[in-house]
Amino acid sequence: MSRSAQFLRLAIALVAGVVVTVALDGSALTVPGARMAGLFAVVLVLWASEALPVAVTALLAMVLQPVLGIAPVRTAYLSFISPVFFFVLAMYLLARALHSSGVDRRFTLWLLSRAGTEPRRVLWALMAGCAAFSTVMSDLVVCTVFAAVAGSVLDRAKIVPGSSFGRAVMIGIPIASFIGGVATPAGSTVNVLGIQFIEEYGKVRIPFLSWTAIGIPMVLLLLPLSYWAVLRANPPEIAAVGNREDVAADRAAMGPFSPNEKRILGIFSVLIVLWVASTWVPALDLSLVAMAGALALFLPWLGFLTWKDAQEGVGWDALLMIGGVTSLGAASVSTGLAKWMVDAALGGLTSLSPALIVAAVSAFTVVIHFAIPIAPVITSVLIPPIVLLAISSGHNPALYAIPVVFTASCAFLLPIDAVSLVTFSRGYYRMLDMLRPGVIVSIVWVIWMTILLMLLGPRLGFL
Repeated sequence: MSRSAQFLRLAIALVAGVVVTVALDGSALTVPGARMAGLFAVVLVLWASEALPVAVTALLAMVLQPVLGIAPVRTAYLSFISPVFFFVLAMYLLARALHSSGVDRRFTLWLLSRAGTEPRRVLWALMAGCAAFSTVMSDLVVCTVFAAVAGSVLDRAKIVPGSSFGRAVMIGIPIASFIGGVATPAGSTVNVLGIQFIEEYGKVRIPFLSWTAIGIPMVLLLLPLSYWAVLRANPPEIAAVGNREDVAADRAAMGPFSPNEKRILGIFSVLIVLWVASTWVPALDLSLVAMAGALALFLPWLGFLTWKDAQEGVGWDALLMIGGVTSLGAASVSTGLAKWMVDAALGGLTSLSPALIVAAVSAFTVVIHFAIPIAPVITSVLIPPIVLLAISSGHNPALYAIPVVFTASCAFLLPIDAVSLVTFSRGYYRMLDMLRPGVIVSIVWVIWMTILLMLLGPRLGFL
């Protein structure tokens, strides 16, 4: 980006903040609330335009709160660091160890060996593998790994940009990563962030198995649907992808399971058991268990990671962005901005039935991706007012907030999210190519999300 373009984007962000603040001055909002809305506008423009590095904008969001009289210094700093921050850090470390051990590559080669060379089977293997890994790992990390594997497969088969099959693969991978990420709370940063917001502002706990009771049915329906939708929009133009001998040779070169592979699988198995047990033992906090698993990687008798390895494997931009998001969410509540949003924009929903409200909230979350293509930010913007809406209408906050958290991962319409940009940058598809399958999956997502909450809500205590 040229310096002049950077200055222009900074100027647009500043103007947006001033306009929003002035427009809301004298409204039902308090002065800190109006300034908070202005700060939100500045930060959203900066994040969307990347006028400043993502991490710098996140720190700016914290620093400007006391400067603008929105929150005291101590409050702004304390709200920046949350359990979600440490969960994301832990998952980056665990993902680094999983990748360095070779487990991800072994699993992917096993899938491809089962798929053979038939294009449809290869696409299904890649999408199913993405979804499986995304249940306990960041969708961004999984998408990056599988995009690299898929790129290697396409290169070997001499499939270049412009290929319908190549387009299907590169669209299917991020969609599958998003869908798999909703299966468990550990599948996405957005899940953990949303659960924290619901528990903090709505005083409602979301147990691990209560989440998976909704998440797993979402995956079971939406993964095959997305596979079908991607193939329908991009039918393969080739009869075979590469040859079995290449995959067989790669598998043979890996040899038997190494001690490190066995250890990392053991660690993940223990983590999953403890996360499930947290349904009945609240002390087994999701973030605490993840952090304990990550710290185990440094033990000398395991020897998975050195601190230098860890530093290289951590996405510090994402970590600091999570801090900025949680800080902004807390400030929106303390300044009254969240309540004002309920009264001004969402108050009319209280007269609708719970099913219609859930559907409306899910649909709105799908659409808002166009304006705010950053799932953690969507969560921080919508959860506080949605929680207040539920409380004011006499419903369990989880009933209306859970659709926001789930649907924040429904970024299927355009490749403008960080996850989908991983494959978009490879040049196999254009911006609007994702829209056709994305519309189908998004519509069914909203309907299925509503049906599941209406059916399971009473049993889970949400309705």
